[in-house]
Amino acid sequence: MRYSLIFHAPDPGADGPAPTEEDIQEMMRLMDDFGQALTSAGVFIAWEMLTPAQTATTVTRKTGEVVIEDGPFAAAKETLAGVVVIDVADKEAALAWAEKFPGTSYGTIEVRPAATSFVDGQWTRP
Repeated sequence: MRYSLIFHAPDPGADGPAPTEEDIQEMMRLMDDFGQALTSAGVFIAWEMLTPAQTATTVTRKTGEVVIEDGPFAAAKETLAGVVVIDVADKEAALAWAEKFPGTSYGTIEVRPAATSFVDGQWTRP
């Protein structure tokens, strides 16, 4: 079953000092190790780390017209920083991978099962 490990974290330097270059390099090494472990285990589907929230553009049609605005949808202490999609047997396996995610030292991982997935040109359900 597919699960998304949804990573929420403060934007770098937004709340306190910005990480040092050494901090960034160490986290990149840890993230690479995590990605390699997912791949070796055969559960890796996709991973996207995102630019800071202030680079976001939001699009809505709630009023009947398309409205495009610069900036994130809402101000929050932690913002969406990345998403890892994995395919594992069950929730316990997804949680075990989430526990190993290096970013939990400064952010939060939300573990959420997929309801449907668009794979190879078609929608599938678990």
